[in-house]
Amino acid sequence: MNEILGAVLSEDATPADLAALPLPGSYRAITVHKDETEMFAGMETRDKDPRKSLHLDEVPVPELGPGEALVAVMASSVNYNSVWTSIFEPLSTFGFLERYGRTNELAKRHDLPYHIIGSDLAGVVLRTGPGVNAWKPGDEVVAHCLSVELESSDGHNDTMLDPEQRIWGFETNFGGLAEIALVKSNQLMPKPRHLTWEEAAAPGLVNSTAYRQLVSRNGAGMKQGDNVLIWGASGGLGSYATQLALAGGAFPVCVVSSEQKAAVCREMGAEAIIDRGAEDYRFWKDENTQDPREWKRFGKRIRELTGGEDVDIVFEHPGRETFGASVFVARKGGTIVTCASTSGYRHEYDNRYLWMSLKRIIGSHFANYREAWEANRLVAKGKIHPTLSKTYSLEDTGQAAYDVHRNLHQGKVGVLCLAPREGLGVRDEELRARHIDAINRFRPPTTAASSKGTTS
Repeated sequence: MNEILGAVLSEDATPADLAALPLPGSYRAITVHKDETEMFAGMETRDKDPRKSLHLDEVPVPELGPGEALVAVMASSVNYNSVWTSIFEPLSTFGFLERYGRTNELAKRHDLPYHIIGSDLAGVVLRTGPGVNAWKPGDEVVAHCLSVELESSDGHNDTMLDPEQRIWGFETNFGGLAEIALVKSNQLMPKPRHLTWEEAAAPGLVNSTAYRQLVSRNGAGMKQGDNVLIWGASGGLGSYATQLALAGGAFPVCVVSSEQKAAVCREMGAEAIIDRGAEDYRFWKDENTQDPREWKRFGKRIRELTGGEDVDIVFEHPGRETFGASVFVARKGGTIVTCASTSGYRHEYDNRYLWMSLKRIIGSHFANYREAWEANRLVAKGKIHPTLSKTYSLEDTGQAAYDVHRNLHQGKVGVLCLAPREGLGVRDEELRARHIDAINRFRPPTTAASSKGTTS
């Protein structure tokens, strides 16, 4: 691994040099173990600790198959699916690996007693398998997390509808929280040249998810002038939705839980902000009963911020806690688009407000390759910026996942894999200089001052 890292950091190494380097027999990776899936049995979700279930293991390099690539991972990041994997909720991911392993001989590689997790990466291609022509060793890349087989016609209009669609690093093995990752070549995209490795690794999953959910015709199809209610607007997912709304000429109504998070939204350019903590919205009277009076109070507050208009789109991901309110406050003919349920999977809403007002609920899950490519292109052009707030070492991934699980973070948290320190990997200093304040928006001042970036 030291030879590979030296070649990646060298200004003189050529693609041929990287291709000629021997692959190591093993590498370090963050894993969960199959024999520990019951370690949190009987515990409340909040009390389950990823620091106990995530391991840094030395694992063998997987066999490279047709249409695949091995990537030296310079940096990755933590998403909610990594947290779910680490606490074995809503179920153990080893079931995914077992089912995938039964589909074909090559897929058997994924059915192991350990699961290498992680659904983001920024790094350098080391090897490509037969049939890969678009990428070569030495290419600097990021990866999106959609893994598809495309042997069914169902996936050829929208690859997210492929019956064999899986999320890499969650429903497959050999994910990005590691020194080497195995991906399909059609997961790869060019690394934005003005970003560091850790910055480039941060947007992938959440930016692509927000793009499909909000912008794509497969999601809400946002247009100029739309009022968009964004839950968790300063978080890992919502921060990209806020940026996409602003960049697309919409009017975001940002819902946050503290003044600190409200300040972040203002820095992004948002004007309409609802601080749930300060305004004390309680959408549930008790565990089983929602409070429509709070929906109405919430709707009134939204109209105060929009000049009397209801929202055209609700960007939903909290789930159970907020879904009843989301359906209520959407305008007649409006759209509620949902991609997650971080507060619970059982959604309850009053259907009268849906059918009588011709509203739509759209389910949205990650993004197809084209949507992910377009989302990455916006980052590469400096239109959308990473929301990285903190970076951890690979050894401290458990703490990173714990912080995300307990909502102790802002934006996204990154993980350095092979990169020896922050600030490496910048290739376009001019573009970076134009956007440095936005790039550092989520970082504490001391961290931002040290993240100007270098070329190695």
